Parts: sequence; C-alpha cells; structure tokens
Amino acid sequence: MKNDAIGKIKPLGFLWEVTNPFLFCAHHLDHFPPGNDGMGPAASLEGRNIGQDFTLKDGWRMYHGETIPGFPVHPHRGFETVTIVMTGLVDHSDSHGQAGRYGGGDVQWMTAGSGLQHCEMFPLLNKDGGNPAELFQVWLNLPKANKFVQPHFKMLWREDIPVYKHTDENRKSTEINVIAGQIGQVQALDPAPGSWAADPANQVAIWTIKMEPGAQWTIPAAHAPAKRTMYFYRGESLVIDGVKIPSNHSFEVKADMDLAIGNGDAVSYLLLLQGNPINEPVVQYGPFVMNTEGEIRQAISDYRATGFGGWPWPRPDMVHPRTQGRFAQYLDGTVETP
Repeated sequence: MKNDAIGKIKPLGFLWEVTNPFLFCAHHLDHFPPGNDGMGPAASLEGRNIGQDFTLKDGWRMYHGETIPGFPVHPHRGFETVTIVMTGLVDHSDSHGQAGRYGGGDVQWMTAGSGLQHCEMFPLLNKDGGNPAELFQVWLNLPKANKFVQPHFKMLWREDIPVYKHTDENRKSTEINVIAGQIGQVQALDPAPGSWAADPANQVAIWTIKMEPGAQWTIPAAHAPAKRTMYFYRGESLVIDGVKIPSNHSFEVKADMDLAIGNGDAVSYLLLLQGNPINEPVVQYGPFVMNTEGEIRQAISDYRATGFGGWPWPRPDMVHPRTQGRFAQYLDGTVETP
C-alpha cells in the first residue's frame, strides 16, 4: 500500500474544505438552552451580533435568526443542499408552499435548480431543559444541463436510510448510514431526480460512519476519477495506511484503492463525501452557483423580478407549531410522515 494514500490532513472548523463536485460543508453543533414560548432561546441575546451571529457564545449561535436560531428566508439557484440532522430539529418552508420538520437522523435532499427561496429554522421545543442540535449541510453542485431543473425536495427519513454493518474478527462493529451511494449490497435511497448523484456512474457517496473502540474496517475502493474526503469530527484517533489521524481533522484518501482503517480507544464518528468531479466552470456569488458571470447576473435579476415564486408564509423565519411532529408537505399537496 502506497504512502500517498492519505493527503491534505487539516484541522476542522465550522466550515469544512470540500472537493468537486461538492461546494460547501458546514458542521453545526449547538447546545441550545431551554426554549421560550416562541421556540427561541429562553436566554438573553445581549452581546450577540443578531442577524449575523456565528460566534459560539455559551455553546450556541443564533446564525441569521433574530428570535429563533437558524436561517430565515434566502434564495438559491444552481445546486443542491443535503442536510443531515443528527440531533435536534429543522423547520423547512419554501417559496413553493412546501414545508417540513425533520431531525434526529433524518436527511433532506433539496434541489434548488432554477431557483427558490427557503428558510431553515431550528425550533427549540424543549422548555424544561436544553435543546442540543448537530447537523451537516452539504452543497452538491449541479451540472450545466441540470442548473435549471424544477426545484424539488424529498425526505430521507431515518427509519428508511439503509445501514451497512460490519463486524470485524474481534467482534467490534462499524455502522455506516448510506445517504448516497452503495456499499456492497447496501444501496442508498434515490436522491433528487435531477441530482449529479442520480447517475451511479458519477460515484457520489455520502456516508456517516460510527466505529466502536478498536474497530477495524476496510473502506471499499471506488474508481478514478472519483475524489474522496473524510471528516473525523469526533473520537480519539484513527490509523489509515499507517498514518495516525487525530480527531477533528479532515483528510483526503485515494478513492481507487481499498484502505484499512483502525479506530483508537474511543467511539469515532466520521462523514465521507465522494464523487466524480463535474468538469465545468464554477462561478459562485453567495447563494447562486452557475457556470458563467452572465448567468450569475441573470440569477440576481430573476430573483429581484420574481422572488423565485415569492414568499407565501406569514414570517421570514417560519416555524411550525410546537406540537407538530416530523412531516413533509410537497408541491402537489401531499403530506408525508415517517
């Protein structure tokens, strides 16, 4: 096994470095306080830069929220968001009248395509104790041919997400939630139909990995030209190809070879992102990702003219009733619950 199997070992922050076809990955970890009657924090907001609060103060952030943490209404065009909620809840509302509440292992796959507005709020339902939240938001690019597909979202409910389980010779287990891609005979649920991930030839994989202390597992090879990055966000240490990886670091690995991974003395948690690059120009301006500067100017013009369908909700930071369970409401009026 070659020593160049591991590359670019870097410490993790809030935003994680990604490789094409991915555009962005953020790790949100907040220990929110008890909620108030409005599902915001029952705590003082003094000293916070409200509207732009990304400083981890007292263990949590308000982000762009003013009374409820999260991201009030904002537009997107030209890419997809994959939101993996490990702990806590997210309330979704969008310019097409679609809505949802999901969390605790659920994943939302949203294609912005030709353009939409949405908000993503973190309602604090528990009034008697803390409201911990942990999630990843991954941006996956769309190829030029699909930049203007109809906006779409679907839920991958935690009860339905396939899990690959491996037990090594010492009876130590590794579990992988297969959000996109395939491991052995375990195949992910279908992604959004216009996605780069919808064609298996593009080798898109999104896996969350949990390894018991001392567990051993071999990451199966993909094929060139796939790029593969792993994010070791909680644990003690890993050893891959003889290289010791400390916790809270990302690292690139050779995608076209099997790699043995050995866990240290604590439970380890990782996120894996993989895919063939989209070999097209990428021009990004905030929430718009296109192929040319002219398309960015057009996106701004279209958004100003149409609001990508407007905003049908009574508030920019829309949250659903406290008693509402997990659900998804789609464009055709269908309401789905897990």
